[in-house]
Amino acid sequence: MIVGERKPLEQIREKVQDYKKLLILGCGTCVSVCMAGGEKEVELLASQLRMANKLAGKDVEIGEATIQRQCDREYIEPIIEKAKSYDAVLSLGCGAGVQMVADLLEPETVVPGLNTRFIGVTLEEGMWAERCRACGDCVLGETGGICPIAMCAKSLLNGPCGGSQDGKCETGEGRDCAWVLIIERLAKQGKLDNLSKVFPVKDHSAQFHPAKQVNEAYLRPEKEEAHAR
Repeated sequence: MIVGERKPLEQIREKVQDYKKLLILGCGTCVSVCMAGGEKEVELLASQLRMANKLAGKDVEIGEATIQRQCDREYIEPIIEKAKSYDAVLSLGCGAGVQMVADLLEPETVVPGLNTRFIGVTLEEGMWAERCRACGDCVLGETGGICPIAMCAKSLLNGPCGGSQDGKCETGEGRDCAWVLIIERLAKQGKLDNLSKVFPVKDHSAQFHPAKQVNEAYLRPEKEEAHAR
């Protein structure tokens, strides 16, 4: 999932200080799971801003709404009319969600309330860890399901560096060496022969930006050439 964290309250207040009517818009999927942008977080931020505005003697109308996904047009369209009745929208979605909402509400101002951190997994309640860089050239099948790009501090593709000591990364903070984890996993799977393979230099052409993907079922002959570019 996409992991995000809320921007500091003072930073948010600075970004929305010129608006008299503000809608705080939450997202009910990824950032809700990581407790950064779901319905509860919308309610909390709204309360904090109302209190801060009251203490500052400012009269600001603050509305609240949370949709299933801010990155999906079908969930945004039902709230467009409501959103456009406000001076600005404070989005608690990831960076992709903020941009999709801004596209559909144009020229309405959409202000981000979160910082998007990484694609990760839930380790335990309240703790998330990065596991994928979305590199577009996945090698997990050869590395025992452990990503050397995301898990190694240097994103090394062909084994550990000389700084790895006692299974730990030289960058410190008790980080496990990604390649020690990979070797141990491959040993358990009986696939240590995978280590004899040499990965070529990463194919960064798979990371062209902005990227786009179309499901084959939705490709039309007249669009195939454009999609291939």
